[in-house]
Amino acid sequence: MTEKFDVVIIGAGPGGMTAATYASRANLSVVMLDRGIYGGQMNNTAEVENYPGYSSIMGADLSEKMYASSTQFGAEYQFGTVQHIEANEDKTWHVVTDMNDYQANSVIVATGSEYKKLGVPGELDFAGRGVSYCAVCDGAFFKGQEVVVVGGGDSAIEEATYLAGIVNHVTVVHRQDTLKAQQILQKRAFAADNIDFIWNTEVQTINGDEKKVESVTLKNNQTGEITEHATAGVFIYIGLLPVTESVADLAITDQEGWIETNDQMETRLPGIFAIGDVRKKHLRQITTAVGDAAIAGQNAYAYNESLKSNDE
Repeated sequence: MTEKFDVVIIGAGPGGMTAATYASRANLSVVMLDRGIYGGQMNNTAEVENYPGYSSIMGADLSEKMYASSTQFGAEYQFGTVQHIEANEDKTWHVVTDMNDYQANSVIVATGSEYKKLGVPGELDFAGRGVSYCAVCDGAFFKGQEVVVVGGGDSAIEEATYLAGIVNHVTVVHRQDTLKAQQILQKRAFAADNIDFIWNTEVQTINGDEKKVESVTLKNNQTGEITEHATAGVFIYIGLLPVTESVADLAITDQEGWIETNDQMETRLPGIFAIGDVRKKHLRQITTAVGDAAIAGQNAYAYNESLKSNDE
């Protein structure tokens, strides 16, 4: 059985939930589809300090508040992994998930991004046994121990600082000789007594026994020197990849998989919008996802109205 909605939103992170608020407030029937819990990566963020209205708020708490707003005007939330999207002859869209089928006048893609993998021996073998991409989720398991954080951007330095409040010692391994993180984040990390840095260095392998991580093999990319660094955990933050498998057949992405839109969040296909971290842009933050979503939610309403006008 196919369920019919004015708007199907793929993804229920901050962008998806905000788009649901705007579209449902305009009296459109809306469903948010997500393969996981609403909130997305916000649920893995310890503290959000750059969202207007809050000097600091836990990511999971902000998720709950956004979800309450997103459903107050009737928008629905359903589980499901979107497998593909195809055009119908009547200019509507057919959205197929592993759970159900949907017909929608417009679709807002808010699938976000996911952490890149190092791609080194041991990474997948020790996933969940010392290798992690979420300090908030797994940091407590390493209380009193030593861990490595790989990366030099905002996420890496934020999580290193968070971990420093839990573990005995944090070593940040970065392939360059300077950090890319915001200055305020760098300042905090450099001020921490239990955070050290290894520069111009890359992880070659992640090593351990059958149960847990014990060390990482490192290579200095300037001198070629190989060393082994003892650690109980490896937290990896080396960048993001767009989650665009569900729209791969629509030809709306660039070569790297990011969805291309104009400033109205419109893709090359009428009725298909994209917002948030999955969109090709320079800054990926909660605030930018919310801004994208407001535009897309309003434009989804305008698009639905144009379909009505064409039918008259």
